[in-house]
Amino acid sequence: MDIIKLEHGSGGALSRKLTEELIYENLKNERYPELSDATILDIKGQFAFTTDTYTIDPLFFPGGDIGKLAIFGTCNDLAVSGAKPLYLSLAFVIEEGFPIADLKRILSSIRRAANEAGIRIVTGDTKVVPKNRGGGIYINTTGIGTREFRHRISGSRIESGDAVVISGPIGSHGIAIMASRESLPVGPQVKSDVAFLYPLCRNLYQLGEDLKFMRDATRGGIAAVLNEAISDTELSMNINESSIPLGEKVDAISNILGLNPLEIANEGVFIAVVRGSRGERALSLLRETRGGDRAQIIGHVDSAYPGKVILETISGGKRILDFPRGLMLPRIC
Repeated sequence: MDIIKLEHGSGGALSRKLTEELIYENLKNERYPELSDATILDIKGQFAFTTDTYTIDPLFFPGGDIGKLAIFGTCNDLAVSGAKPLYLSLAFVIEEGFPIADLKRILSSIRRAANEAGIRIVTGDTKVVPKNRGGGIYINTTGIGTREFRHRISGSRIESGDAVVISGPIGSHGIAIMASRESLPVGPQVKSDVAFLYPLCRNLYQLGEDLKFMRDATRGGIAAVLNEAISDTELSMNINESSIPLGEKVDAISNILGLNPLEIANEGVFIAVVRGSRGERALSLLRETRGGDRAQIIGHVDSAYPGKVILETISGGKRILDFPRGLMLPRIC
């Protein structure tokens, strides 16, 4: 059998075959020793809890696929919240007619990503929907991690004089997805930046209470994150455009397509706000970690324009960097 049928979601023999011989066979581990309605977890102390759903189109793209994205994306939400990712659930909504070969490819990618992240998948679910009523495959996740950073990570802790730090180059994920979806000639030249961010975040935990805010810059790019950090406050951010690192070829492609890289989604980049005097130390911690070699201080916090992000442009002017408006690209993650 080479495609998913509605019977695969019926709860009968074919459903059991799919679950046991394909899905569970790829995902089982010492914390998921048997198929059951729930898994008992041993968690001590405080923990972080998150959930996400992945509907990306296309499912496979340069640098990754929906499986890798689901694992790392969920782990990253825990990491920027001060937690070490431990356990994940995975639920699949699969469209009738979906190729079994593609499902196997996604499951293999999930297994590799989970091993790289050192996390365990401990429960899951599979549903099948009629043809033309789904997007091929959707993945829902829930992640649990133990709290390692003992201070509050929140925009409410940001103060005037703080430094704004970015962990790496921006724009690669959104450009890779758009180019792949639209079969643009530049497509193969740009790879998504989808990556596991916990090692970078863990190093920043060493800053203690001087680390105030972290957020991964997914939908809406860094423009959304920067605005979320200081909106509805008396503070403003002054961002130097020339300091923002761009992914390879992102600048040229963005100019051709008329896109703003600051609004493009990323899957391996986060923004941190740290005490101003600790900005250089934050850079050092990031740059000594794999994936953080192009980290930069991109600006500072002040109170000149309450609730606004001010961009010092490459041309020497200033403008307000607002929340992204409209729908640039649906199904980006």
